[in-house]
Amino acid sequence: MWDYSDKVLEHFRHPRNVGVIKNPDGVGEVGSMACGDALKLTFKLDAQGRLADVKFQTFGCASAIASSSALTEIVKGLTLDEAAQVTNQDIANYLGGLPEQKMHCSVMGREALELAIDNYRTGKTAKKILEGKVICHCFGVTEEEIERVVRDNRLATIEQVTNYCKAGGACGKCHGDIAAIIARVCGEQPPTAVKPPPAPRLTTLQKIKLIEETMEKEIRPALKKDGGDIELIDVVDNRVQVALRGMCANCQVARFTLKDVVEAKLREFVAPDLVVEEVPS
Repeated sequence: MWDYSDKVLEHFRHPRNVGVIKNPDGVGEVGSMACGDALKLTFKLDAQGRLADVKFQTFGCASAIASSSALTEIVKGLTLDEAAQVTNQDIANYLGGLPEQKMHCSVMGREALELAIDNYRTGKTAKKILEGKVICHCFGVTEEEIERVVRDNRLATIEQVTNYCKAGGACGKCHGDIAAIIARVCGEQPPTAVKPPPAPRLTTLQKIKLIEETMEKEIRPALKKDGGDIELIDVVDNRVQVALRGMCANCQVARFTLKDVVEAKLREFVAPDLVVEEVPS
């Protein structure tokens, strides 16, 4: 449960500029359904070379939708050079702030815009391609990306890096590399991971309701895209018992789906200590 500003909620409930522009001048796509966040941004220029129209499509949380909506409003009417100067912090400020754990949504918007501008200027692919050394293999984040969010946002801890680009948010094996990058960029000794503050205690009914809502909005659409589905069987303390359906039921990578998609999403939106178990039903 997040403390969103009124402007974030407004752009989430009534997003601006949703859709895809036909025959766009520039296209940028970042993220992936597997990681839970995906964004496609398209734009059209006017005769003066200004952004006459900008639209987006996104699969993600309230912050992802609001950040994308805000970005399109910010850059409309700007030249490409002016739009390229917009930072993820500009997006967050426009929305009256974002929860620290959701800043990666504003970073995703900035990356999509940069890709779209590059696509227009060079004709290169509109989709993000990993270049350079990959530090976080769970979320596909490179050394260059981590360096940039640290430098641009003056980050000082591993937890902050996770909040801004997701790196280090899953298995944790890359924490040492992230700490070294922070030290190199900031000229400090490698920091240690900061323990996040305890989440508000939920009643059993609140927990079940949040789990059901998260599965419906954040998990089921991704599984159904590949012909699968999921069913909540029971919740026992911090253990969430589920059954995979459809194509997911007999998939060879089902255990990765449970860990990297289902469990990751439930930990993000409900509680960080949840453990997902597959049970027969």
